[in-house]
Amino acid sequence: MSGEHASERLITAYVQGEQAITGDEIWALESHLESCAVCRGRLSAVGPPAVTALLDSVWAGLEPELAKPPMPRRRRWSQWLATWASPAMLSWLCMIVLVTFLAVTLDRISAGMSGDRSLVLLVAPVLPVAGVFASWARGLDPAYELIAATPRAGLDLVFRRTVAVLVVVIPLLLAAGWSTGASLMLTLLPSLAFTTGTLALGSVIGLSRAAVALVVVWVAVILAPSFTVGGLPGALQPGVLPVWGAVFAAGAVVVVARRGAYARLGSQRW
Repeated sequence: MSGEHASERLITAYVQGEQAITGDEIWALESHLESCAVCRGRLSAVGPPAVTALLDSVWAGLEPELAKPPMPRRRRWSQWLATWASPAMLSWLCMIVLVTFLAVTLDRISAGMSGDRSLVLLVAPVLPVAGVFASWARGLDPAYELIAATPRAGLDLVFRRTVAVLVVVIPLLLAAGWSTGASLMLTLLPSLAFTTGTLALGSVIGLSRAAVALVVVWVAVILAPSFTVGGLPGALQPGVLPVWGAVFAAGAVVVVARRGAYARLGSQRW
């Protein structure tokens, strides 16, 4: 060390790793570099000839490319899908497709044996709920905390992921209803009512908890007794459609009224 800055010899020897530098000189130089921007700049400018030549050649190739104006990139469909759906939902959506296929198959096999009972109608209301559960379940999404804590993780993200579920589930249920002869309205309205009900209840206890709670209630109150008593449950009779429509509308109103609750990490908890 000489004067206020390190000597050129010492900096060059330090960069090139020469053994002639003593431990005291290395310690003094590193201590000086912590507080001297000038010497740090000199240190960065010194390097082995091979490394310097490599950097110069790389920069010579990059500089013309960096000078070009950036080309507008087209947004791929996968990038668009990533803003609307969670990767964790894929397996659950496949499961929903499989459940619907099995319900249609069993309906056809048991035609004439189950009376008015339709497995498609029995499982239709809770299928979208399974997708909503998958879109916010903490244990299914490895990026749960990261996504749920972002400024976008409010009603906008809840709406996007719910729409991503409905885009798959609703056409699937309509096709299943058409295939089995079940009323399309009896398939559609309960599904939408359960979806908005899940979102509304989820603003209070969390979306995943709300989804599980509603599925358990549906299985215990409607699904299980229908296999014991037989026939189409009263909740799925055509005369109850106005009630399902009212539940759907009430759930939508609650979701909008409590839209601020979805911006809190606690509202997305398991």
